[in-house]
Amino acid sequence: MRAASSYSASAPWSAMSPVTRRASTVRALFAKAVSPAPASAADARQLPPAERALARLNEVAAREAVVPRLDWPPEGSPVARLLPTERDPGIRLVAALARAAVDFLSGPQRAQLHACSAPRCVRYFLKSHGRQEWCKPSCGNRARAARYYRRQRMAADGPSSSS
Repeated sequence: MRAASSYSASAPWSAMSPVTRRASTVRALFAKAVSPAPASAADARQLPPAERALARLNEVAAREAVVPRLDWPPEGSPVARLLPTERDPGIRLVAALARAAVDFLSGPQRAQLHACSAPRCVRYFLKSHGRQEWCKPSCGNRARAARYYRRQRMAADGPSSSS
């Protein structure tokens, strides 16, 4: 999940779009979910406190009432769906995003959530194996390249600093 914008003192909460506010809220809760491991570097000082984010997420998820409906096709298994009652598509969108975040953060996959450790990456990802550190291969390449150049710089600086 990549944040298009983030919460900061210079960008008042009311000036952000509803979707951007939800992304900021969810990223704050993702940062809490991955702790004590470090959050995404993008989240260091720009997100609302987790308690405020939790209250906002619950408030937005409750904005749209949904009605459960059971469909049972003649040749299939029964399927439960939640039908929206809200007509405003903007409210439906942010409420659906909030409900999806509630489901994810309260579900079993939260344990696999990690912040990508690559330089300049802002993504969170679901860790699929024990040694996975990056959200995608290009982040792994960027991290290895940064480590290589850092070692080269240290080796080059080493003899000159001892003279």
